[in-house]
Amino acid sequence: MSSTLTLLFLGTGTSTGVPLVGCSCAVCRSKDPLNARLRSSILLRSGAAALLVDSSPDLRQQALRHGIASIDAVLYTHGHLDHVSGFDDMRAFGWGKDTRLPLYAGSGTLHTLKRMYGWAFSPGNTYRGYVRPEPHDHGGRPFVLGDVAVTPVPVIHARIETYGYVFAWNGVRIGYICDVKEIPAASLNLLRSLDLLILDALRFGKHSTHLSVGESVALMCSLSPRRGLLTHMGHEIDYQKLLSLLPPDIAPAYDGLTLEFQGHPGQPGENRPPSD
Repeated sequence: MSSTLTLLFLGTGTSTGVPLVGCSCAVCRSKDPLNARLRSSILLRSGAAALLVDSSPDLRQQALRHGIASIDAVLYTHGHLDHVSGFDDMRAFGWGKDTRLPLYAGSGTLHTLKRMYGWAFSPGNTYRGYVRPEPHDHGGRPFVLGDVAVTPVPVIHARIETYGYVFAWNGVRIGYICDVKEIPAASLNLLRSLDLLILDALRFGKHSTHLSVGESVALMCSLSPRRGLLTHMGHEIDYQKLLSLLPPDIAPAYDGLTLEFQGHPGQPGENRPPSD
């Protein structure tokens, strides 16, 4: 078993990304790199697995930025475009390989992927240069990938089947819930007292399908993680302003944030890019 688990934030933005096309607000014009947000996605790396969560429309840029040449599996939270439309860019992870790329999702998300990318799931797809998925319907049941145990967490987001995930490795437990408005009681029980909880925080004002900053912070306080991070943030949110308003154990995530976990009772380390 590896002595380190690494969590990389590939993107922390909402469906439009930040800056927003055509917008001249202060955040969209900001020179602070912590205000630049690609679409939300994370990469987990352990000694036995490299796990991508969602294939955002910015996947190619994210992979080039961070030198990602291979992954072992993809986990999907839900079927909205900002979480699946980088699907075709995953061909780069399969070039020259005979093995298929395992995909883990709920039945509704797999149905969406098969409808959108029927060519990839076709039995006739044998070309090595294409994405050749190996779909797995987790059905909300826990599973193991390499040395990482994964528990799907059903949550409510719009009218589409949506899951978060709890990752367990070497005594460390991390929750990732990037798109959510409500969390059922049974799911809340899976998220209590984590080492790290990552939650949706779209904007300061309330939204019909996403948690606001205030709602997310209140939820984190009730669930008592050792540390909380906010993601899926829109252009209304200035990083430094939000950071100044948050409790000391909660912070905004940012693109490129890297956390390293050594296992209990170690604390995660952090790599922070310099500001301009």
